[in-house]
This record gives sequence, C-alpha cells and structure tokens, in this order.
Amino acid sequence: MLTKRQENILKLIVEHYVKLAKPISSNSICKKLKCSSATVRNEMAFLEDANLLEKTHTSSGRIPSEKGYRYYVDHLMELKKMNAEDMLKLQIIFHNNQLPLTDCINKSLQVISDMTSYATIILGSSSHNNLLKQIEVVPINDSNLIVIIVTDKGHVQHKEMKLDNISLEDIKKTVGLINNLIIGTPIDEISTKLEYEIKPIIGRYVTEHEKLYNAFYNVFTDFTTNDINVVGRTKFLEQPEFSSVDKIKTIFEKLDDENVLREIEKDDDNNIKIYIGKENNIDDDVTVIKTKFKNGHEEGTLAIVGPKRMDYERVVSMLEFIKDQVED
Repeated sequence: MLTKRQENILKLIVEHYVKLAKPISSNSICKKLKCSSATVRNEMAFLEDANLLEKTHTSSGRIPSEKGYRYYVDHLMELKKMNAEDMLKLQIIFHNNQLPLTDCINKSLQVISDMTSYATIILGSSSHNNLLKQIEVVPINDSNLIVIIVTDKGHVQHKEMKLDNISLEDIKKTVGLINNLIIGTPIDEISTKLEYEIKPIIGRYVTEHEKLYNAFYNVFTDFTTNDINVVGRTKFLEQPEFSSVDKIKTIFEKLDDENVLREIEKDDDNNIKIYIGKENNIDDDVTVIKTKFKNGHEEGTLAIVGPKRMDYERVVSMLEFIKDQVED
C-alpha cells in the first residue's frame, strides 16, 4: 500500500490526466499538496518504480499506467451522485411512459454517449439462451400484418411485415408449420432450421411459399441481431489517444464482432465491473465498465467503452443510475 501522500499524488495525476489528457506539472502538485518540489519528485519517482506511473513519449511528464488506473479505481475513486444536469436528461427518458423499456435503455445510452464521448453497448439476453416458445400473426389489413415472437424467457418482440397478394390462410399455415417444427429451438439457430427443415417442405402446404419463407426468414434474422446495440463508435475519433487510423480500425472491428461483445456479458456478477486495458478483450488502450440488469423477463448487460483515461467516477454513477431506473 502507498502512503497517504503518495496516494494523493497518484489521485491528482489520474484526475488531471482524465480531464486534460496532459501530464500534470510537479509545480501544480506542490501547490495543491503544499510540499516541496523535491518531495514531489521523490514520490513520483517511487510511483514510477512501482509501475503506477509511466513517462509519456513526448515529454518527461508522468501519466498513470494501467496499474495506476487500477489502483485508483480500487482504492482512491470516490463514488458520487450524478450531477443534476446528467440526471435530468436521463430521468426525462425513463419518465416517458410511452416508451418501452428497451427504447428507454437505448435512448439513455445514446444520451450517455453524447455526454461522455464514449461508446455505449447494450446486450440483451444471449439469443442462444432464448428458446422460441410461440409465433403469432395479427392482420392489420389485406397486405400488412404484425408478427409476434415469444421466447421461453418471456421476451416478446413484434415486427410489421408486408405481404401482397397472399391469403391469410397460407400465412396461418406457414405459422403453424413453424410452430410445429421449430418450437424449443434457440433463437440464434432458427434461421438454420428454417433453411433445412421448413424450406424443403413449405411448398407442399402453401402456394406463395418462396415469398412466405423469405419474409419469415428475415423476421427471425432481425430478431437474432437486434439484441446487441453499439452506440457512438465514432466517439473514439474525438479522443486524442486514438489518432492512428489502424488503431481506430481495430477497435471498430472489435465493436462489430458479436463474439467479442458477448465476452462482456460472461461475468455473472450483477455489480458494476471495470476492465482496464489488458483486462478486456477489445483493446489494451481502452476501459470497459459494465453492469447487468434485470426487470421481470427483461435482462441484459449495459457497458460503456472509452479510453483508459476515462472519467471513472462519472461513468460508474451513470451506470448505477440507469441500472436502478431499469430495475425499478
């Protein structure tokens, strides 16, 4: 463990670098802590030897290392309530009774991305853990209908579908075929089952079988991919750490990779978790802060991704607020 003075110096360096992305001068530390420059230099040298600080490439200034950020998060970070402005923007969303819960979460993460300049992610329950329980159709008029998909976890999703010149009887036969052959299948396997089990035989039961097959195939494909939403990828372009085109390309590719994103939700701990640098599988230069939520049958993971130079206190307070709003 560090001495109190060493902790104060590390805390000052982290918080200054978070705000300005520049090393803090030893003179500024001297003024804040009211100690000599020699003392500060000695303490900073100790922190560097302990791998809590590192030198920048462009100057002799010191910035927090990955280990320094971890020490700050584990020992020095002071969790605070959200400021009034941030809270008001999010409360307006959650107090809108016209919005479904999923829309509230998506809109709130968009707001957080705009306020922080970080990327935000929502991951619904893994499609493999949701089994198809039932599919229903509700006609709106002669050519439009609503398809309702229900999973065993109680998750319900609906999508409007347009089918011209197809009888309601053929639509009902197709739904019956799907319900008879695919009930109990994981959602992310349904497209495959449709192709290999429904497509070869649907022509025996309905006339416009190709149109019907394609329409329902598209509905299930949309449903499978709809439980991951990444907001604010381009926010990385606003961060000075990510000026390299190759670095940005690598991060964008990771944020587009479902397997990478699904790793974020593997930890079953419902508390807020912070993965700094090499602790996450997106990039050594980013931090991922995430939490799980559950409201009735709705469950998933919320995550915020930004540079290691992240405003940890603010992000944690925002995630806690959203988690409380969702679960209330």
